[in-house]
Order: sequence, then C-alpha cells, then structure tokens
Amino acid sequence: MSLNIEELARANVRALTPYQSARRLGGNGDVWLNANEFPLPVPFELSQQTLNRYPECQPKIVIERYAAYAGLTPEQVLVSRGADEGIELLMRAFCEPGKDAILFCPPTYGMYSVSAETIGIEYRTVAALDDWQLNLPAIADQLDGVKVVYMCSPNNPTGNLINQDDIRALLAMTAGKALVVADEAYIEFCPDASLAGWLQEFPHLVILRTLSKAFALAGLRCGFTLANPPVIDLLMKVIAPYPLATPVADVAGQALSEQGIALMRQHVAELNANRAWLFEQLPQISVVQQVFPSETNYILARFTDSPKVFKTLWDQGIILRDQNKNPGLAGCLRISIGTREECERLIAALQALSVEQA
Repeated sequence: MSLNIEELARANVRALTPYQSARRLGGNGDVWLNANEFPLPVPFELSQQTLNRYPECQPKIVIERYAAYAGLTPEQVLVSRGADEGIELLMRAFCEPGKDAILFCPPTYGMYSVSAETIGIEYRTVAALDDWQLNLPAIADQLDGVKVVYMCSPNNPTGNLINQDDIRALLAMTAGKALVVADEAYIEFCPDASLAGWLQEFPHLVILRTLSKAFALAGLRCGFTLANPPVIDLLMKVIAPYPLATPVADVAGQALSEQGIALMRQHVAELNANRAWLFEQLPQISVVQQVFPSETNYILARFTDSPKVFKTLWDQGIILRDQNKNPGLAGCLRISIGTREECERLIAALQALSVEQA
C-alpha cells in the first residue's frame, strides 16, 4: 500500500492557507508598493567573520542597544527572527493547543491567525468598530479561555492608532487572565504612541517590534519582543537555540548604533513627507473614493473599481497590496510609501486611468 504523505500531516495543516506575503504573491514590478518596506537599500559592511562558531542565542550588543533605544533594561528584551517569530513564541509559551485561545480584531495583520492554526490553537475574532477602534464590550464577552490578545497599533492594513484609553481598558479587563500583545511594527513613524513606558505598570503587557520597516532591514529578519522579565524568561524556554545568524546580529548591532538610529529617523522624516504628499494628491483623482488617515509608511485607499486599478498598475510594474478580502475593506488597496519618484509614478498612473474612465 503506497503511503499518502498528505494523510500523514495534521488535519489543520492540510486545511491551512499559508500567509500570502508580498513576495509569495509575485509580480514583475519595478515600483514595489506592496510590502511596507523602505524603498532603498541601506549600506552595511559585515564585520563578523567567525562563521565557524554558533552565534549567541541573544547577542549581547543587539540586546543592550535595543534596550537603550526602547528605554528599557536588557532583561526586558528578546530578539528573534522578525516580529513574526515573537508572535508564535508567545502562543507556544502561553497557549495549550486544543484548550486555550487567542483573540484579535480584524481587519488586522494576517499572521496571528496563521500562527494559531499552525500550532493548533483556537483563534477568536472580534471585528473592529467602523473607525477601526476596539469593540471593548464584544471583547469582554469573548475572553473566557483566551490567553493572548493581539492588538496592532498602528494597525496593519488600516494605518490607524488604537485609542490609548481603550488599551488601558483592555489591560484592565485582561489583568490576571491573559497577555495583551501590542504589535508596534510601525511605531517609528509615530514614536510618541509607543506603549514601552507602560511595561512597569502592566505585568501582562507585551510589545512586538521589528527592524523591517523604518530601519530599512526587511531582508535581515530581525524583530524584538519587549516585556517584563517573567515573560521573557518563559519565551527563552521555547525559542530556538540560535535564532539569529551571526551576520544578522552584526548588521542589527550597527543599525542600532547612534549613527544607525539617526539614519533611521532621517528615513522616517522622508517617508512621512512623501506620505503627506500622497495624502494630498490621492483625493484629487476620480477613481479614488476615500483615503484613510495613516500613522505608518503606507496609506489605505478605497477605489471605485479596485480590481481594475490593481491590475492596470500591476501591468505597468507598480505593485500595490489588495485588501478586498479583509473584513470591511471592500474596494481597498494598500499603498506602501516609496521614494518621491515612485509616489509620482503612482499618481501619474492613477491620473491616466481616471482620464480613461471619464
């Protein structure tokens, strides 16, 4: 009898749709506005040559520099393969498959559900309100058995910050029952909104960070989990022995130097200026129905015929991110902020499309 490999797999994995990352979706563009990356490479030289030795599990210089940058102690910082690994480590450390649940509020980042399904943990969703704020009464009704609540602020793909009074209310209702994980992948674009200063007050608060966005190092796969030492100690029990390759730690340490942080802030100022320019230009185009305010390096917009807009731009090598399948986002496309030239190409293509449809 021949062995059917698929039947050997776990049933939930057989049924799983993998996360559709920007690179998995493909395209042959030269203006990549679909993955919220920084549009230009940043220069780094590798200085570590000892590749015959295993790296440190938690590279000291990376931890110390990130702690200083975030205003925390090294004992409150864990470094991992992107913030995506942090999302998964929290489930592995705190959720029993088949017993515990996580909760999040769509429309939001797609990896929360994919990680839960992969591990075999129930996930519950409480749709955000029309302004994409938390529906606190509905969350309260769903918390029984929930161990981890994920909340993205600024939220991906909508670009809005979550109201801080609501976050305090969420932390109050979960105290002693569940962790609240604030995903701050885009916080460098609105640093005053960070919750890092709240860790002392809330032992069950966890914050996720990354070097992929404002630090322009998406190819590095380096993220951070910020939490109080009891949480970090538990995550250290389930993390891989060598999560960060030596060259990754090398470049991350350089990126978190004084000069590296100054360069990142300069990049943020440039992208925020380009975002402000796009925010002025987009509403003047007839195929654009609505442009949503953003605190990030992307803008969400609703179009009159979003499949046509998406494909027309795709055919011209301008790649956007389709959000139609996300709850409440019919007709929406997400536009990463590129260079000024890329933003101008986008606007010119949309203007040409508007003239065609007039």
